[in-house]
Amino acid sequence: MPNNIPYSRKLGPLPPFVGEWEGDAGVDRSYHNKDEWTTETAYFEKAWFKPIPVQENGQQVLWGLHYGMTAWRHGEEAMDPFHDEVGFLLWDKAHGEVMRTVVFGRGIAILAGSSAKPDDKVLTFDAKPGQAHYGVLQNKYLLERAEIRDFKSKFTVNDDGTLAYTSDLLLKLAATGEEMHHTDKNVLHRVRRYHPSAEAR
Repeated sequence: MPNNIPYSRKLGPLPPFVGEWEGDAGVDRSYHNKDEWTTETAYFEKAWFKPIPVQENGQQVLWGLHYGMTAWRHGEEAMDPFHDEVGFLLWDKAHGEVMRTVVFGRGIAILAGSSAKPDDKVLTFDAKPGQAHYGVLQNKYLLERAEIRDFKSKFTVNDDGTLAYTSDLLLKLAATGEEMHHTDKNVLHRVRRYHPSAEAR
């Protein structure tokens, strides 16, 4: 790819993500094994997305962002977070694909992806356990207690500049013998820009 192409163009649909974000409208719906019930938890969240160097896998060229997301239950912002994840959002222009590699502190690793276009404002990331390309891994204990059957997530760049996301883990719960959807959603507001010139399109 020619060096004179602006960095933002190399990132495809990802430039609007760059920066630091906060959101106070998070909702986590999950099953609590200790209490044996499903409940919703409201949370506050911080996130950041930073550009990374180009990644070359032979003929494949990937541009992307390193990111992190951390969440605290409302009223516990001065305490330990209840959720933390790190990963990468990657753009493969030649194949028209976006990827999300993410590791959760609970011992879960996911590589998810889907087709996308450079100007897309809605990005989806899908993965299933057992797949060789877009798959899911989890530690032994979680596999036995809450087996992940499917993973779907979506990021939406809104017209007002906010960033919304949804996440859905389909779980098979050992405690009930049934499947349930563990979902998360929030709307993030940018609180800091890193490279305004790189974010312009």
